[in-house]
Amino acid sequence: MIWLIGNKGMLGTELSLLLEQNNIPFIGTDREVDITDPAALRDFASSHPVNWIINCAAYTAVDKAEDDEVACRLLNTSGPANIAAAARDKGARLIHISTDYVFDGTGNRPYTEEDATCPTGVYGSTKRDGELAVIENNPHFYIIRTAWLYGKHGNNFVHTMLRLMNEREEIKVVHDQYGSPTWAFDLAQVIISLMQQVDGTHNIPCGIYHYTGEGTCTWFEFAQAIYAEGKSLNLLTKPCTVKPCTSAEYPAKVKRPAYSVLDKTKTKSIMRIIIPAWNDSLRSFLQGHDNS
Repeated sequence: MIWLIGNKGMLGTELSLLLEQNNIPFIGTDREVDITDPAALRDFASSHPVNWIINCAAYTAVDKAEDDEVACRLLNTSGPANIAAAARDKGARLIHISTDYVFDGTGNRPYTEEDATCPTGVYGSTKRDGELAVIENNPHFYIIRTAWLYGKHGNNFVHTMLRLMNEREEIKVVHDQYGSPTWAFDLAQVIISLMQQVDGTHNIPCGIYHYTGEGTCTWFEFAQAIYAEGKSLNLLTKPCTVKPCTSAEYPAKVKRPAYSVLDKTKTKSIMRIIIPAWNDSLRSFLQGHDNS
């Protein structure tokens, strides 16, 4: 039995649907089981035959976190520590979702799982500390770092771009930040594959793994692709010009990573998967997009 924590979020909803479609037994919880309360987690785990726990719960409002550090740390650090301990006591394996924000984004090559973390801002620091808490509290862990996540269920860059492109004649998007767009559906499939392989005959060592869409682009190039695909699929009702701009033109409380590309060599090799190109996944996502 799988316990999916954070089942109402973008990735959690995608996982719920996939688990149902594949007839894989699971139980999902969101705020009704408080991850900042160790007793609540232990009580829930003890009353269900759980052998896997997937933690998709997180505080993800990057700028808001700067003024809300206590709440952010509770969800991103204390919560994972409590979940890892509950999984350990239950004898369950744990999958914990983390982020490219554990790095400062000043590199010039894809970050590997072994690279030293150096987060900037409250969000990145609490997520890094959450990773450390998972490692400390449960030896049977899989941490999956991802980046630039989008999907059908929840607010994200693709939804925002489509809305703005239908509202405005011109939009500006930063062209000096590099990363890899990731479809939540693709990540959900990898998470399920990981569990199936571990439960089967394929040994996947515990540890940290990276997963994003294959390839690299800027936010501007991502937006250009959204516009081109959206136009071809009649998701856009009028012309819109997408123009590049610098990060300096959009000041924020937290400096976004200039380079947050994650190296996925380890993941592809050990999990024996082929990762789709980010633009292919974007096309697949938009082909099933509900424009009503």
